[in-house]
Amino acid sequence: MRALNEIMLDPPEDGQVIDPADWFESPGPVEIEIGCGKGGFLLSRAKANPAIRMLGIEWANKYFKYCADRMARWGLTNVRVMRTDARHFIIHHLPPNSVSVLHVYHPDPWPKKRHHKRRLFNQAFVDAGAMALVPGGLWRVQSDDRAYFEAIRELLDAHAELQARPFEETGAKPDTDWKGTNFEIKYVREGRTIYRVAYVAV
Repeated sequence: MRALNEIMLDPPEDGQVIDPADWFESPGPVEIEIGCGKGGFLLSRAKANPAIRMLGIEWANKYFKYCADRMARWGLTNVRVMRTDARHFIIHHLPPNSVSVLHVYHPDPWPKKRHHKRRLFNQAFVDAGAMALVPGGLWRVQSDDRAYFEAIRELLDAHAELQARPFEETGAKPDTDWKGTNFEIKYVREGRTIYRVAYVAV
């Protein structure tokens, strides 16, 4: 069991750029999951890969607290959780070449056109995410919304420093008994198609 204050992070102050590796007690590659929810993927990945440093970002306060408590109860030393606006964090607070993998699974599609400006993925976010990845780093994306997935792919495909790779060939899986995120399990049961792609930073 770890204290919650060892798991929960306060967002950086305005104008502060910080290497997320500084939040951990020992060195290692840093992976970020945007929209970690209740922490199923975060927990599984961190348990199976103790040499990896995992940062989960979640905006919904009840899920943020649930996730942090879950990590603390497992006593994990290689996980931190932050409640903040993920797009703002990636754009304004991450230095270049600081993240080995970006995980974005089932981002909110905001399907109504007037709400598209609220979507996580826009040009500024993609530019900042690509810059934050180390050379050879991965950006893994999964969605059940075809229209949003195609919009995401269009943005990522157009970036000169990202090259598409088959999702299944890029590794970055949790442990061997992983069944999927909560959304993934729910949508597969409903018969929805899950769209996946990965990109490598070049």
